Amino acid sequence: MSANRLKLNMEKTEWLWTGSRSNLDQLPKSALQLRLGNDTIDVADAVRVLGVLITPDLSRHVTAVSAKCYFQLRQLLRVRRSLDDESVATLVHAFVTSRIDYCNGLLTGAPKVVTDKLQRVMNSAAPIINNTWKFDHGLTHVRHDILHWFDVPERVTFKLCMTVYKCLLTYNF
Repeated sequence: MSANRLKLNMEKTEWLWTGSRSNLDQLPKSALQLRLGNDTIDVADAVRVLGVLITPDLSRHVTAVSAKCYFQLRQLLRVRRSLDDESVATLVHAFVTSRIDYCNGLLTGAPKVVTDKLQRVMNSAAPIINNTWKFDHGLTHVRHDILHWFDVPERVTFKLCMTVYKCLLTYNF
């Protein structure tokens, strides 16, 4: 850092360990601090990068995204009668599915418990677009065949595949 004339800013420096809960419990107490010169940095329990709340299991990020999406869905329900189906679909895509898709590549290999929270948001958005009741039959049919939505783990896989495809297409090894 000194060779590049950089200085450590202790207020902005954070670090955290990621992994499964059982692996994190096995860490020695000395691994919970990082010494850089005379400064000691304690491990953080959460770090925010580009609007993503990164925790060892990403559950807090998923909870925050779910809460924001449910808020937007409640707001859409208030004005649903005033809008046609196409406008509602556009608004749901703008305010809900785009939030679910933002940085969802981080959820690769995440446990089903984590992705199920986002799947419940998608399940709640489908009847609003289709103007049906929450407990009507055929929710899976609406999501897959009418709206052409993937389930959340499949959305993550699709996004990663598209990213790799675009990289390979652009750089043409």
